Amino acid sequence: MASISTDKLSEALQRAYPELAAVRAAAAAPVYLVGGAVRDLLLGRGRSDIDLAVLGEAGALAAGLGAEPVEHERFATAKVRLDDHEVDIAGARAENYPHPGALPEVEPADDIEVDLRRRDFTINAMAVPLQGEPRLIDPHGGQADLEAGLLRVLHERSFEDDPTRALRAARYAARFGFRPETETQALLLKADLDTVSSDRRRAELLRLAAEPEAARGFGLLAEWGLVETREDGLRLAARAAELLAEPPWRDLAPRDQTMIKAALGPPGGEVELAAARPQQPSLAGELASRRNPVELVLARALGAEWLDRYLTEWRSVALEIDGADLIEAGVPQGTAIGRGLKEALIRKLDEEISGREQELEVALAAARWAGR
Repeated sequence: MASISTDKLSEALQRAYPELAAVRAAAAAPVYLVGGAVRDLLLGRGRSDIDLAVLGEAGALAAGLGAEPVEHERFATAKVRLDDHEVDIAGARAENYPHPGALPEVEPADDIEVDLRRRDFTINAMAVPLQGEPRLIDPHGGQADLEAGLLRVLHERSFEDDPTRALRAARYAARFGFRPETETQALLLKADLDTVSSDRRRAELLRLAAEPEAARGFGLLAEWGLVETREDGLRLAARAAELLAEPPWRDLAPRDQTMIKAALGPPGGEVELAAARPQQPSLAGELASRRNPVELVLARALGAEWLDRYLTEWRSVALEIDGADLIEAGVPQGTAIGRGLKEALIRKLDEEISGREQELEVALAAARWAGR
């Protein structure tokens, strides 16, 4: 599957990441492009997130780039911006997990291959040195697995050390159309997500939910016994993804929040909304306005076709009058003004009135009645 040969690596690297020339110039210690950036370079997918590993201090390299680094002391990492792109810099390190699911204990490494051993899958355990002629450092056969479309862990304790890697497996499998190789598949079925915090699990699930092929990823997790989907959740997630890709639903709700709720639940206000059959635009508006954007998308995915008109027509209907017009006509400030405007809007939505004069007439009548 890999589409960039190693003899074209230098050209591909310069084309995809021209800002790395500044890193070469600033680096006093050996520095490497690592992880997903190398993987996507070999796949010919263009730019990816830039992750650098340095055989030295991350903060020193960041400072050498003339940036104000944001450092994470525990893991010896820093973030900088180059040409308006965020760059993650980490000191090369070895990791040890004191118990399953724990955050790792780290110590500096003076060899990039030591650093690569701590990675999740072979396809993410490759590096390209930025000094000298670019070459692929691939001690675990990541390029061969890319070409075969396989996900392979680096050792048998991988999911035990960090069970969130099992969630990442679904994300990569969905994104690239890969499959776990036989031993990795067997280890996936034994993964225990209960050894990591709910916050870490949810953060990784949200990353999966943001993927274009999230529904497939959740299906894999269910197949591996790692999550339990809500009733008909995979179909609902697939339909929600279709809606979010097209107007008027595109960008209405956060994709990650929508997809995770579609797939995993729990069911919420979308169920009641989907069951509703409002006979008037004003009733539709009242029902829909009570729900958040995620629930609106999911209700539409469940079949509430009337929500299309709510989005494209009814929610944008506005009055030509406002509270100042009612005050000028003699209505005292207070709740009666809001009641009058609400009644006028209801009547306008239901096409019972039109124009400023009729709006004012209805609003004044309703306001004066409310003020009695």
